[in-house]
Amino acid sequence: MFKKDALVVYKTKPARISDIADKIALVLVNGETVKAREKDFEFLHPGPLTDFSVLKSLHSSDRHDAGLREAWELLSGSTTTLKEAAELAFGAWSPESAWLMYQALQEGVYFSGTAQAVTPKDAARVEAERQKRTAKANESADREAFLARLKKRALLPEDRRFMQDVEALALGRSEKSRTMKDAGLSEEPVAAHRLLLETGVWDVFVNPHPERNGCVTESAKAPIPAQDALPDVARKESEARVDLTHLDAFAIDNEGSEDPDDAISVTEEAGQTVLWVHVADPAVSVLPDTPADKEARERGSTLYTPDGVYAMLSPDALPLFALGLQEDTRALTFKLTLKADTTIAAVDIVPSRIKVTRLTYRQADELLEKGESPPLAALERLSRNILKRRLQNGAIVFDFPEVALFVSADPDDPGKKIVEIKPDRAYISQGIVKECMLVSGEGAALWALRNKIPFPYISQEAGDPPETLPPGLAGAYQLRRTMRPRALSNKPGLHWALGLDIYTQVTSPLRRYTDLLCHQQIRAFLTGAPLLNDDEVLSRLLQAERGASAASHAQRASIAHWKQVYLADKKGSVWDAILLDKRKPRSVVLVPALALETQVALSAQGELCEPGDDLKVTLLKANIPEGEAVWGMG
Repeated sequence: MFKKDALVVYKTKPARISDIADKIALVLVNGETVKAREKDFEFLHPGPLTDFSVLKSLHSSDRHDAGLREAWELLSGSTTTLKEAAELAFGAWSPESAWLMYQALQEGVYFSGTAQAVTPKDAARVEAERQKRTAKANESADREAFLARLKKRALLPEDRRFMQDVEALALGRSEKSRTMKDAGLSEEPVAAHRLLLETGVWDVFVNPHPERNGCVTESAKAPIPAQDALPDVARKESEARVDLTHLDAFAIDNEGSEDPDDAISVTEEAGQTVLWVHVADPAVSVLPDTPADKEARERGSTLYTPDGVYAMLSPDALPLFALGLQEDTRALTFKLTLKADTTIAAVDIVPSRIKVTRLTYRQADELLEKGESPPLAALERLSRNILKRRLQNGAIVFDFPEVALFVSADPDDPGKKIVEIKPDRAYISQGIVKECMLVSGEGAALWALRNKIPFPYISQEAGDPPETLPPGLAGAYQLRRTMRPRALSNKPGLHWALGLDIYTQVTSPLRRYTDLLCHQQIRAFLTGAPLLNDDEVLSRLLQAERGASAASHAQRASIAHWKQVYLADKKGSVWDAILLDKRKPRSVVLVPALALETQVALSAQGELCEPGDDLKVTLLKANIPEGEAVWGMG
């Protein structure tokens, strides 16, 4: 029978019997009284126990461990009771020794079992448990010392292991961090990034944003078979390709571009202008649901950051399909016959062979300025007319300043990087390429619609611009804010900002999966192969858009990161700015030299300015983890 003031265990905690009736009343350590049945608790000692303070923690004294080890050695090979084990280990049978022995059972280093049957463990298991406990104790002590150093931001090299969960949080690999929590800091990626910089675990040159956005920071690896490695395809392609090597085909791109995937030509036929847009042709061997196709679909697009390029297709694709890398280049050519107002009269799409002249924007502009290339001059006139048509249809054209951001290794210190920002000059030839690419997207969409081919389309609903706008960039900023996001669908629709009734993109199949998907459908139609149906096109479109959206976010965040690195040593510098939007408490300004939109609290003098006015801003602090600086009025 139970007695009043007996020691029992209730929900793994000590308790004392205070009354015995239909149900037994137990007093808990915190003074609370509960009613319990016999099966709800475990009897340990008859007592009397009147004061819980006599119950000690098992490891409050080194003697406890020595006593347990001595009892274990004496009892080895037999099973006994809690009473006998406690008397041997602690020299007495009391509520205190009973509780100590119960704790030893729960810990499981020397003994296992229950209060009624205590069994010593074998020597090997005891030694393993002791080593484990010692390591845990040492680890706990090491961690406490680490947290003390972390508080002072004075880590040792060996502390890096304790910061791994902080790095995982900063990189988006985990949503939790024990270290951040123990340090009393927010478990957010930005806070983790800040701590890594403050402690020197990371330097400012670590860009976490691609990985944080779920992007792969290496180029695709799935193999891409060459056309010649597919005998049936190679033979059919050789027979089907139209020889267009007589055309002047210009691939115009930025300096240093390594993946040219489009070229343009212009001719006159029967009094009408014909624009030829030649595009890389990876869909000839990157077939639907091949490993290369699946990997490209998962990525959505090539990721471009100032510190790296991570290709959607394996780098092996470039020598096979990039335009102009070989004298005789195979392409997919979009032949657009245009009316006098540049609307599209006819669209033909053919696999082709072309001879490409590669030019940088600077080289193309020089040829235009010198009047040394009639084909380029004809393309320039055509592009102006295409733009005129789009503007008449309500197209929105912005002219915000842009910069070129370069990140390179420091030759004097391989562990550092050099960040440069230079104005990005606007070239006439950029406009030529842009207009030709847009009208080719319009033509491809029309072609697919007329042939009733399931196809990806890009649309944008009309915005709601204000009736009056401030002048210059301030007006462009206000107009941009009214724009609605573009929509990807298997249904065609108006693209308001481009001034086009129907649109898609087909000119970057090496860099954008939706373009590659268009090419796969085009090639299937041209060769009589099975087409993907509407649902399959939409499913692929949505999957690719997830990856492309992540890449877009990673690219923007990476640019913001490197701009802050560039500004990190420029505290107090004064910059020319343009007021875009006057607000309280902080107004929006543009720093043209950095192509940076930011916020600043206007000074009394600044309050006199209106949107569109010039002003001066002073850099107060560059916040690398946040990707934005703090500015004041200059």
